Amino acid sequence: MMIFTRRHLLQAGAALLALGAAAPAALAQVDTAELLKPPPLGDMALGAAEGAKVTLVEYASATCPHCAAFHKEVWPKLKADYVDTGKIRFIFREFPLNDAALAAFMIARAAPKESYFPLIGVFFDTLDSWAQNPAEGLLNIAKQAGFTQEKFDATLRDEALAKGIMEIRDGGVKFGVKGTPTFFLNGKALEGEQTYETMKAAIDPLL
Repeated sequence: MMIFTRRHLLQAGAALLALGAAAPAALAQVDTAELLKPPPLGDMALGAAEGAKVTLVEYASATCPHCAAFHKEVWPKLKADYVDTGKIRFIFREFPLNDAALAAFMIARAAPKESYFPLIGVFFDTLDSWAQNPAEGLLNIAKQAGFTQEKFDATLRDEALAKGIMEIRDGGVKFGVKGTPTFFLNGKALEGEQTYETMKAAIDPLL
């Protein structure tokens, strides 16, 4: 298990932006009960905890341009129309494709729980800038969330936290996830980038 230093992240550089990959074709329906079992680290979720007819699970990487595009262009309307209204439950699962993505997720998990999704939003909204220099970029974002330099460094050395996130990634692999973003709608895979229209067409018949 690599525990990061600023040097490791500095070496990552701008090439990280090229590592996001569209989800593979031909993913099958998976066992929904198995899919929805929370990992040891716990799930990060929004929407109705009980009673929602639809659960949408997303596996994403913090450095994936396809994931960033979804969260900038599709997610706000999807959240307003379906998550905030209690129609669906949304579960976000970390699937880091590289060291910088793992480090970003470690920061989000180490922040107060109410800051998790806002931080994920910042990572995606500013991906083009922070991924050019992950060490400096992630530190600047973490400071906005109240991190000191000491807490930032300690978070990146947290072996248990890194292991927990990688267990979530490994769980995704067991369900056939090979690239990001990968979505599961009541256990059925939706592959690659999605528009609001394609998501709505898949969700509405299930409500």
